[in-house]
Amino acid sequence: MNEKELITISLGDVYELKKQHPCGTNKWEVVRSGVDCKIKCLGCGRIILIDRVELKKSIKKKIMEKTII
Repeated sequence: MNEKELITISLGDVYELKKQHPCGTNKWEVVRSGVDCKIKCLGCGRIILIDRVELKKSIKKKIMEKTII
């Protein structure tokens, strides 16, 4: 199995993506997850809708995982 296939995308997780956003940051927070995922730029607050497969391809590393209290 490929390492990218094992990534579980959960609400509240923060990821570093391969490409930078025009505002200059590449850190994104998952706002909604499903077949399509909504992610929010942590630099400017812009929210975009991206296909889950495309998101998995563009993830460089997981920065922070949401902790359940």
